[in-house]
Amino acid sequence: MSDPQGKTPAEDSAAKHRAKQTVVNLILSIIATLGIVLITILIVPRDDSNRIKPVDYLAVAAGAESSSKLNLIAPELPEGWWANQARWSSASSDGVLVWKVGFVGPDNQYIGLTQAFKVNPTWVALRTQGFENDPTATNSIPDWKFLRPDANTDADPYLWTLERDGNFVSLTSTASLEELAIFASLVEQELAK
Repeated sequence: MSDPQGKTPAEDSAAKHRAKQTVVNLILSIIATLGIVLITILIVPRDDSNRIKPVDYLAVAAGAESSSKLNLIAPELPEGWWANQARWSSASSDGVLVWKVGFVGPDNQYIGLTQAFKVNPTWVALRTQGFENDPTATNSIPDWKFLRPDANTDADPYLWTLERDGNFVSLTSTASLEELAIFASLVEQELAK
């Protein structure tokens, strides 16, 4: 016996079976694809090491001191701290010689040290532009000026500056005020040498 379209019951059953099999095959192929992706993710090696390598800032400072005959600030670091950059710039267009070192702490906090020689008031004003006095910093370290970025400035939370004998030192930081004070005292020790 056949249906009104002229199909036998066996032909109709085969068509239903093929329709179900297409859905099953689709689900199986999705599962297989997800399995391959998962296996690939698990077996591909990943480099979880720190991509920023420590810099021998003491060696860079020694080389710069040798060529410039200037005393660069290169303090011994507290436990867990390391330098991620050190750069001496002796050929600037404004005539200011600049030594920059970046230090990273054990909790990824950062302190950037800038030491500039033969600065002028314009250079200092540009360096501190967008900052205002920081009322939260204690004035336990004489001669330092404590600054914070104003509401319109996107910068590290702290900027401490020191001017002495025509030279300028700044510390920018994401570290705590206590850690920043430690570095300020290290800078003072270096300047006393």
